[in-house]
Amino acid sequence: MISAEDLIALVRNYNPKTNADRIARAYEFGLKMHEGQFRHSGEPYFSHPVAVAAILTEQRLDDATIITALLHDTIEDTKANYGQVAELFGEEVAMLVDGVTKLTNLQLSSRETKQAENFRKLFMAMSKDLRVILVKLADRLHNMRTIKAMRPDKQVQKARETMDIYAPLAGRMGMQWMREELEDLAFRVLNPEGRQSIIRRFITLQRETGDVIHRITGDMRHELEKAGIEAEVFGRAKKPYSIWRKMQEKDQGFSRLSDIYGFRIITRSEEDCYRALGAIHQRWRAVPGRFKDYISQPKSNGYRSIHTTVSGRDGKRVEVQIRTRQMHDVAETGVAAHWSYRDGVRSENPFAVDPAKWIASLTEQFDNEEDHEDFLEAVKLEMYSDQVFCFTPKGDVVKLPRGATPIDFAYAIHTRIGHACVGAKVDGIRVPLWTRLKNGQSVDIITADGQTPQVTWLEIAVTGKARSSIRRALREVDRERFIKLGRELARAAFEHVGRKATDKALETAAKHLRLKNSEELLARLGSAELTAHDVIEAVYPELAKDEGEAVPMRRAVIGLEPGQSFERATCCQPLPGERIVGITYRGKGVVVHAIDCDRLGEFENQPERWVDLHWHSGRHQAAYSATLDMTIGNDAGVLGRICTLIGEKKANISNLEFVDRKPDFYRLLIDVELRDVEQLHSLMLTLEAENDVASVERYREKAETVATAG
Repeated sequence: MISAEDLIALVRNYNPKTNADRIARAYEFGLKMHEGQFRHSGEPYFSHPVAVAAILTEQRLDDATIITALLHDTIEDTKANYGQVAELFGEEVAMLVDGVTKLTNLQLSSRETKQAENFRKLFMAMSKDLRVILVKLADRLHNMRTIKAMRPDKQVQKARETMDIYAPLAGRMGMQWMREELEDLAFRVLNPEGRQSIIRRFITLQRETGDVIHRITGDMRHELEKAGIEAEVFGRAKKPYSIWRKMQEKDQGFSRLSDIYGFRIITRSEEDCYRALGAIHQRWRAVPGRFKDYISQPKSNGYRSIHTTVSGRDGKRVEVQIRTRQMHDVAETGVAAHWSYRDGVRSENPFAVDPAKWIASLTEQFDNEEDHEDFLEAVKLEMYSDQVFCFTPKGDVVKLPRGATPIDFAYAIHTRIGHACVGAKVDGIRVPLWTRLKNGQSVDIITADGQTPQVTWLEIAVTGKARSSIRRALREVDRERFIKLGRELARAAFEHVGRKATDKALETAAKHLRLKNSEELLARLGSAELTAHDVIEAVYPELAKDEGEAVPMRRAVIGLEPGQSFERATCCQPLPGERIVGITYRGKGVVVHAIDCDRLGEFENQPERWVDLHWHSGRHQAAYSATLDMTIGNDAGVLGRICTLIGEKKANISNLEFVDRKPDFYRLLIDVELRDVEQLHSLMLTLEAENDVASVERYREKAETVATAG
């Protein structure tokens, strides 16, 4: 355990004017209060608050925050009370300790309390004084570093809570190093095999390529010196979880993942940042679409940096971040930079964000949300998403989360514009409404009188504002239709588990889900705000886990008229679990498309042909074909191994076609029969990990290659 003198020395390193006596008194008080208490590991309990305080010294925080860390468990776990802490250490410290105590008692992972309500409480605690969250994050970091002493079930619970709530919160506050460490510590508990496999591959890669970091760092320093730029260069390998997440997001195996190394250039001035960028791009090729300038367009938490990805001679990509020392301080400590000290005085960092203003900007748009779920959706988007900056035709900047569409852009301008949206032009070219917007694009929204929001927009929109506005409008316009569809979804789901969707069962579910009545429940079920699984789980939690028999194909899709038939579109081959929409054909019934299918653009001006559809919520038969586009090595036994792998994943091969044969590789299309989209992703991940598989993608026909039907 760190002694009081050593802790004070850590504070003195950045704040020589610290009140050493006050910190020493807090140390003694905490030690006395926790006397006789021990951690799961057998250490004295007080070693934990001291370790939390030490973590906060790394962020160069003020005395009040360090003292709060030392005392953060006294009100909750000892005989000390608020009045005693206030009398000995002042009202400010007592309020902070009380705030941390209340935060600890939120029971953020309990099943009874909805995650949405947790976030709302979390934000209320944050809004009073952000230092409460800084202490709580440091507390969680130390608990995760020492988690091995806990029971296995408790480890999983804490790790999941860390991954879902605390890690994204640290990232949103700008403390990227803490986010990465929290994620990796949680990953170690939740998926130890996955983490070990990445570490093993790293070791193999280093054996094959040598010390890449040392070599590239030296090359970068040489280029900067040649250009007369004074700068520091640091390199590192990405954390295992960061690599794992990229593999999941990009649906790529480790061997195909390129930017697993990151480099940071710290310059003397903003001008030098751009000069350094030029020097790097002159030596290495820039990867298109991977450049971001957060210096001219800072993030809302004050983060500024230039990001670029470059490709070396061997084709390996590396990520480079370029920033000044002051920008780096904010990048390391985020919103906490407001309280940090350097050489005994509060840092006057021009890039540090005022925490009160930051919290206000985060919460102001959520104040009007109708319920906890809308609030959660909006907050999660704010916390998890990177941003893109688009322009109106007049040149005004609109900030949106990554993945946003013209629908989100329209609602960001005004709800009225969103409701009346019929199309959009991006950089002067007409695009479908589900197009993902990119940084720097100019967006012109096309509106029409009499237009109202469509239910399919819920599948397209990603921002909380757009989705809640669409829902409100749909509830008013199409409430009866949604109730009817919701009743059909509920009936099918209850029948599947051997029960009936009686009025009493639906009322019970509504009460459990905190909705006004069963009509509200059915309306939300019909508008895809609730899933049938949620409703079943609310009334029969034990049956929700047992999915029963597989859903027959004739009942797989819900939302059709009685006697209406359906078929899956061959262009996109939608699978259970994917968002779908139906297009009606005279004499042919309904053709089911995935919501992101290219072909849907042909029907944009024929809304009367669109049908709201959902896949049945139960377990489906392995009878839905999907086509894989694979390139494999041309060696003896490779194709046999691939077929064996597919069989081991319980997928049946129904067709195999060679598209291209070369001396060293084959490209082929393989039709496999699957249960759902989850099985498809699992299969593709397994195939990508195979050394002889150069690439594997889901094959989908492009709009121009599909013959017009109907």
